[in-house]
Amino acid sequence: MAIKKQYLKSKPVCKVTFSIEAEEAKKVSVVGSFNDWNAKEAPLKKLKNGTFKGTLDLEKDNSYEFKYIVDGDYVNDSDADAYAWNDYAGSENSVVAV
Repeated sequence: MAIKKQYLKSKPVCKVTFSIEAEEAKKVSVVGSFNDWNAKEAPLKKLKNGTFKGTLDLEKDNSYEFKYIVDGDYVNDSDADAYAWNDYAGSENSVVAV
């Protein structure tokens, strides 16, 4: 798993690339506070090496809670900047700070 950040000089935006190794998975999305936890908003594309990858533009100077949905299962990112407890889900969410 990896999170790559690219800050833009022209806009107050950070391009955040989310990637997760899930060779056996058929469908992976990233959901979070940036897309109202909607899996249809951010499907990740499967690469030939089995990694799923996608890039989102996130407003900088914010932090966002997120998780991956791998074939219906919620998964945290081991490379997240932090983790935050979520009472609604009864588990921790990954956090990315940009």
